[in-house]
Amino acid sequence: MTTFSVRTLFAVVVATASLYGAAPALADDFPSNSARAGLYSVFFHVKADDLTGPYVPHGANIDANNVETLYLAYVRSLSPNFDVELTLGYPPLQKTVGKGPATLGSVPYNGQVIATARWLAPTVLFEYVFFDQNSKWRPYIGVGVNYTNFYDRNSTAQGNAASGGPTKLSLTASVGPAGTVGVGYHIANNWHMYASYSISKVSTDLTAETAGVIRTSHINFGPQALVVSLGYSF
Repeated sequence: MTTFSVRTLFAVVVATASLYGAAPALADDFPSNSARAGLYSVFFHVKADDLTGPYVPHGANIDANNVETLYLAYVRSLSPNFDVELTLGYPPLQKTVGKGPATLGSVPYNGQVIATARWLAPTVLFEYVFFDQNSKWRPYIGVGVNYTNFYDRNSTAQGNAASGGPTKLSLTASVGPAGTVGVGYHIANNWHMYASYSISKVSTDLTAETAGVIRTSHINFGPQALVVSLGYSF
């Protein structure tokens, strides 16, 4: 991880802890903690540099399939109208597909699954919640920081064939801004429903090594996410 990444994450943790400690106590009628679980639908808008390196034809690029996974979050109310949210999703199996030439040599490439990976992407969001706590509907808007770490990176049999042999993949971690807009609905007692739309910046440097041959690309995944969740306040 870069020095910038470490400093950014440290600043977020310190700011969150400070706000948590400084938050005024809420009335007993309004719990200050909430746990949420639901469905995370992630849509990618990939912008990647063409792959570069020995024996790579012009226009060879990559894309990422959309995924759905489990959404989990912890929310702390700092005041009646300000929340801090820590969001996680169960690490999905992300499939990367070839984009560009129909074949690399005689190997099918365009649209073929050439690699897989899992990612863990915690996000801290500071949110302003509209209306008062007695309202049935409460829209909110938030900004924060996303950290994404890629692991279990594997080249598929199709990817190995296109690369010319078994291939080792490396993807750098990402730190970038994130934002969200959403709305909460009070069902009854301590139960709520939520729907939100989020966007974040997730970029990485790809290095693929095949028998000492190195190919590289810089990738901006451009993820956007729709979340529907159920929350319990306590």
